Amino acid sequence: MPVKYFLWVKVVRCEKCGKDIDLFPGYLLAQDTRHPLNVVVCSRCGDLNEREDLHSLGKCTSCDEPLKLEGPAKRNRCICPQCYHINVYPRPEEGPPRHRLFALEYHNSRARTVHTGRFFKKPDAEDLARFSAAEQRWQALEPTFVPDQVILAGDETDRLHRWGYKRYRELFNDRQLLGLELSCRLVSACTNERVRHALATNLSDLLRYQNMLCRYDSMALKSLDIFSVHGYPVGLVQCESNMIGIINGSGTPVGSGGWKNIIKKYAKAKKYCDMPFETSQKNGRKMILPIKGEWIGEQQNGGSKRTVVIKCISSTRAEIPEQSLDAVFTDPPYFGNVQYAELMDFCYVWLKRLVGKEADGFNKESTRSQDELTGNETQKHGIEHFTEGLSSVYQRMARALKPNAPLAFTFHHNRMEVYHAVGVAILDAGLVCSATLPCPAEMGGSIHIHGTRSSIIDTVFVCRKHGSVKRDLLFQTSAELIKLVRSDLDQLIAAGVKPSVGDVRCIVYGHVTRMVIWNLRKKWDATLPVVKRLVIFADAVSEIVNISDIVNHFKMEPYESILQIAEQYQLYGYEDCDAVSF
Repeated sequence: MPVKYFLWVKVVRCEKCGKDIDLFPGYLLAQDTRHPLNVVVCSRCGDLNEREDLHSLGKCTSCDEPLKLEGPAKRNRCICPQCYHINVYPRPEEGPPRHRLFALEYHNSRARTVHTGRFFKKPDAEDLARFSAAEQRWQALEPTFVPDQVILAGDETDRLHRWGYKRYRELFNDRQLLGLELSCRLVSACTNERVRHALATNLSDLLRYQNMLCRYDSMALKSLDIFSVHGYPVGLVQCESNMIGIINGSGTPVGSGGWKNIIKKYAKAKKYCDMPFETSQKNGRKMILPIKGEWIGEQQNGGSKRTVVIKCISSTRAEIPEQSLDAVFTDPPYFGNVQYAELMDFCYVWLKRLVGKEADGFNKESTRSQDELTGNETQKHGIEHFTEGLSSVYQRMARALKPNAPLAFTFHHNRMEVYHAVGVAILDAGLVCSATLPCPAEMGGSIHIHGTRSSIIDTVFVCRKHGSVKRDLLFQTSAELIKLVRSDLDQLIAAGVKPSVGDVRCIVYGHVTRMVIWNLRKKWDATLPVVKRLVIFADAVSEIVNISDIVNHFKMEPYESILQIAEQYQLYGYEDCDAVSF
C-alpha cells in the first residue's frame, strides 16, 4: 500500500550510558478530530494504540506498558529511560540531528469501504529495508543538482546552526535527496524551455514539503510544509511526504507534498490565469464570479499578447522614465516580521543549479542583499535603514508616476514606530495619503499567526501628488477618529470578519499615519537627517491623539454593538461629503 507520510522522531545518545533516546515531546500521534479514535505511541515498544478517552489510556496492547501522553523531551532537556540521566539538546557540536522512523500513515483504497478513518502502522522490517535501499542508492550516486552551499548566518538561519546544520543538503534525508536529485535530472532533460522552467517552479514548491523540517499536524492529519510558519521551525517529530504523491480513483490527490499534488496545484493556478474570478457567498454557498475579459500573463491561449517585464533589481536603484507609469502597486516589507531572503535561500540554492545559467537573477550565491528593507540584527539593519530605503523607493516611483496617478501599497505592523518610517517615506516622495483602507490580508487560522493575537488586517495606503480627500476623513479629535474606526469595523464585520484588538490597533495606526502626513505635508523638509525626520513625525503623532486611549476604548466596547452604533453616522462612501483638494 502506498505510504502518505513517514513520521520520524529526533534521537540523541545518552551522555552517561550511551543508549539512544527518542526525543518525543508527547506520544499522541493523531487526535480524534479527523480520525475516529486517538492514536497513541507506546513509550516502550513503539506500537500504535487507538483510544477513545485520553484521560483513561490503559496499557499498550502489545507490551502491557502503561500508555502516557507526555514525552520525555521538554525545554531542551530529556531524561534517559535507561539510566535516568538528564540530557541536554540540541548538540550542534555533534552535527545535524539523527532521526528514527517510528510510524507511517498509508493509503488503502481497497479497504476504504470497510474501514473508518485513516490507516496508521508501526514500520516493519520491509519499510525499514526500503529506506535502507534508498540510502544505499543515494550513497552510490554522484549528485549533480543537490546543493552543497553553506547556510549563512542570519536572524532565522542561526536557528538551524543551533541544531548543528551547516549546509542546506543536511536538511533532507537520503531518500529525499535521491528523489530530488533524480527529479532535477528529469526536469533538466526537458527540451522545451517554458515547460522546463514551469517544472523548476513546481520543484521549488515541492522542496517545501520534501525536507526534514516538515511537521505532522496531529489534528488535521497532514504534513505542514517548512514555511507554514515564516521561519525555520526545528521540531522534534518530522514528517516525510510521499515524493511522487497519490491519486485516488476520482483523480483527486491524497495527502500533500508529492509531485502529483504540486502539479495539480500549478495547473489550477494556470487555469486561474486564463480565467480569473472573484468569490462570493449566497445562501451559505460559495459562488464563483468570473471577471470577463481579464487574464494574467504574456499570452492568452489562442489570442492576445502583451509584454510583461520582471527584473531582479533593487527598487532603490531602478531607473524608470519620469511620468511613465499609470500606477504603482506594491507590498513593501513589514520591517521586522519575516526574513524572506534567509528563507528563500532554501529553494534558491537548488534552483541556481537547475536553471541558474538560463534565467535572470541566479548569478549570486544567495538571495540576500544589503538593499533588503527589513529589520535584521545580523546585518545591523534598523529603523533608519528601513526608512531611508523605503524613502528612496517611493521618491523614484513618485517621479515615474503620471500626473494624479496613484501609488498604493498594503502595510501592517504591531508597532506604531514602524508606521513613522512609512509616513516619512511618503512625505519625502512629495505624496499625500488620500485614503487608508482596512483590508483582510491573512487567514485568521494561518499557522504562523495562530494564537499570537496578531492582526490579520492590512491597511491599503493610497497616495498621490495631487488630488482630493473627503473632509470627513480629516479628523482633529479622538471622537472623530473613533467614528472612522467604527466605520471600518462595521464594514469588516459586514464582510464576515471578526476584528481583534490587534486589528483595531493597526486600523488606528493607518488613520493616524495618514493624518500626520496631511498635517506635515506643507512644511516637510526631506533634506534633514533621517533620525530628525523620524522624530518630527513621532512628535506630530503624539500631538494628534493618544493611540492607547483609542485602542482601549474599543477593548471596552463590545464588537456586537458596533453594527448598531454604525447606523448613527455616515460611512466612507457618502456621496455628498465635501472634498478637500491638495
